Amino acid sequence: MAIVEVVKYNGSPDVFAWKYPNEELGTWTQVIVNESQEAILFKGGQALDLLPSGRHTLETANIPFLSKIINLPFGKRSPFTAEIWYINKVNSLDIKWGTSSPIQLQDPKYKVFIPVRSFGQFGIQIEDSKKFLIKLVGVLPSFDKENLLKYFRGLYLTKVKDSISSYLIHKQISVLEINAYLDEISEYLKERILPTLSEYGIKLLNFYVNDINVPEDDSAVIKLKEALAKRAEMDIVGYNYVQQRSFDTLEGAATNPSSGQSGLMGAGIGIGMGAGVGGVMGSQFADLVQNVNTTAQMKNCPNCNALIEEKKRFCSECGYDTNENKQEKIKEKKETVCSNCGAKMDINIKFCPECGDLYNSCPNCKADVPEDAEICHKCGNPMPKPCPSCGVLIQNSKAKFCVECGTSLIKICPSCKAEAKESSKFCPECGNKL
Repeated sequence: MAIVEVVKYNGSPDVFAWKYPNEELGTWTQVIVNESQEAILFKGGQALDLLPSGRHTLETANIPFLSKIINLPFGKRSPFTAEIWYINKVNSLDIKWGTSSPIQLQDPKYKVFIPVRSFGQFGIQIEDSKKFLIKLVGVLPSFDKENLLKYFRGLYLTKVKDSISSYLIHKQISVLEINAYLDEISEYLKERILPTLSEYGIKLLNFYVNDINVPEDDSAVIKLKEALAKRAEMDIVGYNYVQQRSFDTLEGAATNPSSGQSGLMGAGIGIGMGAGVGGVMGSQFADLVQNVNTTAQMKNCPNCNALIEEKKRFCSECGYDTNENKQEKIKEKKETVCSNCGAKMDINIKFCPECGDLYNSCPNCKADVPEDAEICHKCGNPMPKPCPSCGVLIQNSKAKFCVECGTSLIKICPSCKAEAKESSKFCPECGNKL
């Protein structure tokens, strides 16, 4: 076989490591290494040197180790046998991964076993060429993305299953809701996988989980989605599961011809003519009509929202007095007059619905008093004033100190030593300016 004059990369662009097929080299052979590549010379199973990008001649001046391994009987120009490996150093960001078969997990929210699938992509870069070749590539003629996924499938499948299970259990969320945590799971997986890849000279640039889903044709998934859709429908309409079952029972009894309860005409015969037709059948129709009337005259407890009969005063679930709630609403329904525009308004609102003026309530009679008024115009009681220091309302108009912060609420005239209000600008005794 002829000695190679020029060695250059002829492999596929998606290959991480590629071995030049010819091993007959000479000290005059030139090795061309492209940008984003590195070349490693192997002789006798040993890595002699690493060649960066550029043109390299395999002579002893450039490769000092050659003089120790090969004989140079021809004036320092000698043929020899060696291997040249090319390492692709580019960032490969489109390596796709996925679970080959669904992972069986128990949904912590609905307690059912559901098959879960996941897929995404990650990016790597060969960081240490020698370590990558020695520990991972070995005697393979080339190493591409398929080899990488094959070698590390057990790693990422184990980590993916562990991370998904951890998020489901610790956050107590359903499998159907886990897609809201894809960013957190992706970062979690990157931190777990990165140390293992580093041992083989591979730098993990990113790891993305694009989707976590369930097979649509699985029986457990179909039942779960039907139950969720039914619950959403009941929430929208405004009734619960017990009421739905009651409606289904009544509807089935009314439409089943064998039950003796199929129609209002039959009900009339059973009620009005029960003695003539049959006492048992009449009793059945009477119970049916009574159940229908009872269901139609139900109400919800204001305290626990349980379903009780309209005529019942006390709730059978929590014992709440429903008449008390009505009396409270009657008591609370009071009106006052806006001090700004004179419009009537409820005392439970904060602003007048006509002019938008702030409702300044009198603590005694609930009348609307202007903000700058010191006395209520309706009952004559003094209005509370805010403390100038902490802002707490002072109910006692004769108080000299704030009950919250202790700030003084009076002023002492420096001339006559008379007391004046905090808001006063002049002394009420001598008239001096305070």
